[in-house]
Amino acid sequence: MLRAPSRLVRIWVTAAVASSVLAGCGSSSGEPVSDKAAPGAKTEITVEPIKAATELTDVNGVRISLAKQPERIVCLFALCDDILTELGIVPTATNGSLLAHPRFLGEGEAKKVHVIPGGFIAPEVEAILSHKPDLVIGLGDTHGKLAPALKGATTFWAMQPETWQDSVGYLRAAAALTGRTAEGEKAERAFRAKLATAEKAPSDRTALIIYGSDENFGVATPEGDVTAGLFPKIARYPWKSRGVEGSYSLEEILARDVDVLFVETMSFGGADGKLSEKLAKNPLWSKIPAVRNGDVHEVNSEVWAKGRGTRSLGIVLDEATAALR
Repeated sequence: MLRAPSRLVRIWVTAAVASSVLAGCGSSSGEPVSDKAAPGAKTEITVEPIKAATELTDVNGVRISLAKQPERIVCLFALCDDILTELGIVPTATNGSLLAHPRFLGEGEAKKVHVIPGGFIAPEVEAILSHKPDLVIGLGDTHGKLAPALKGATTFWAMQPETWQDSVGYLRAAAALTGRTAEGEKAERAFRAKLATAEKAPSDRTALIIYGSDENFGVATPEGDVTAGLFPKIARYPWKSRGVEGSYSLEEILARDVDVLFVETMSFGGADGKLSEKLAKNPLWSKIPAVRNGDVHEVNSEVWAKGRGTRSLGIVLDEATAALR
């Protein structure tokens, strides 16, 4: 019996950090979870004006103040890359590969952006500071430990997205700090409109997102996973977090009659091959309706698992709604 592990390592997985055990999401987002998509459009498409600002309070309650609009920004996780792209800003440096996606900068332009060595968990402070950044943006529970080392040399902004509303909030705050208010409003409006359209015609098919590099796969649940949080709005998505110790087995997945399966293959350098191909070695895999009917979709994990911003989530909606028809 193959079991999907708990949430604890999900944070590492979405950041493409090597691990032999993958986790499912567990923190509450406050969003109701149902196995059916809610009928009718419920997403508000009206966008409030964004006002330029020089101060904000981050997820840890730290007050951030900038003397001027930041021009040199270093991204330590993909939401930052997503937000800056939406605002028409190219990061001074990054430690991810989201920008290489054709709907971001594309491979050619992305190669011009410096990469911070050290990986997601331990980006090198000296390398970060060598770019003389006005602002460094990272994931609060992972990069917050870097704040003391960066203090006095630059400004560190900790983000911690758990819902799409969080991601929109960070987009708006970044637009305010950078003076790209019109761009921020445009990006938010486009995403809200796309989600509202998808909600108007939800699919009655059962969907599932799994992720991993081998048989220790994880099930993405709406509580705390930004991408999975969209799915109860557009399809049947009967997957709820069971907390740190909870997991789903292939037997349980088989019993839910999954019609459409989205697979995020995580690569950790030495790993190769698609997760769906590895799971195919288990006899239960071929019995899942989505597998039998050829409705298994290997998706770009940089976008689906790591992006979490309005551009990434817009791509997810495009790909998911097409597959769910």
